[in-house]
Amino acid sequence: MPKATSKTENKVRIRFKSYDHRLLDKYLKEIVNLLAKEGIQVIGPIPLPTEYRRYTVNRSPFIYKDSREQFEITIHKRIIDIVNPSQRVLELLNSLDLPAGIEVEIKLL
Repeated sequence: MPKATSKTENKVRIRFKSYDHRLLDKYLKEIVNLLAKEGIQVIGPIPLPTEYRRYTVNRSPFIYKDSREQFEITIHKRIIDIVNPSQRVLELLNSLDLPAGIEVEIKLL
């Protein structure tokens, strides 16, 4: 029978999305190093499955309409969990300079 534990740990889950995985990994490394300097427990970055969006477009609308082009967009996702964040941590996260091309979603668990 599992033990009933009280939920005393607060967590902040930060979800990142980007088209460029190199930029995303570089930015996450900076964040994790910054939080480690502050002595904060960080879980991650955890890579999530890459999302692929594929589009097929006609090259020509009339005579050569059987000829098509295919395009693909890849979306890379990562998650970081911060255990027991303080108010200072939340201020640090809000003050970070976000590079263009990275989407951030912060959720309190």
